[in-house]
Amino acid sequence: MPLYEHIVLKARELNIRGATVIRGIMGFDIHSRILKAELLSLSLDLPIIIEFIDTEENLNKFMPFLDETIEEGLVTLEKVKVIKYRNDKNKLVP
Repeated sequence: MPLYEHIVLKARELNIRGATVIRGIMGFDIHSRILKAELLSLSLDLPIIIEFIDTEENLNKFMPFLDETIEEGLVTLEKVKVIKYRNDKNKLVP
């Protein structure tokens, strides 16, 4: 199982409200090594971002799992201002 999948499934198990995995098409790492998607190939070392949305309190409960699971990478915690979110029934979610 890919690491990103393991992380997202754990977040779901811990009732984190939402998660999205985004694979980059190009970037470079701490060693300035270029990572990019080439035509007709699948690179396994492309940049990946996993975004979670929940309260700071719930995300802080998730941090110990991330700390022990992620051996290499960057973890940040950012405050966001949600303007609007609608669920699949088109009802505004507070």
